[in-house]
Amino acid sequence: MKNRNLNLVSRIASPTPKWFRIVRNIGLSLSAVGGALVAAPVALPAAVISIGGYLLLGGTILGAVSQTAISSEEYGEKSGKIHGKSTGNSAEEALK
Repeated sequence: MKNRNLNLVSRIASPTPKWFRIVRNIGLSLSAVGGALVAAPVALPAAVISIGGYLLLGGTILGAVSQTAISSEEYGEKSGKIHGKSTGNSAEEALK
């Protein structure tokens, strides 16, 4: 069994799975929109400023959590199968 204790720096530096890259990019977009609303040079209503703050906070959290996700393939667990054991499907194994 491999050691699965990773520190935060190694989790962030490791490759991110495709789905979490998409979620991270959505979070970055929300943060950008929220930041633009909060830092707008024109006078905006208080409701718009508060919505911008929530977008900024939510996008930042979404991006940070998505960046720390790593795939199980990094641990050698491809599709949850145990290495060395046959699944009985020789056609599927021949394609690998």
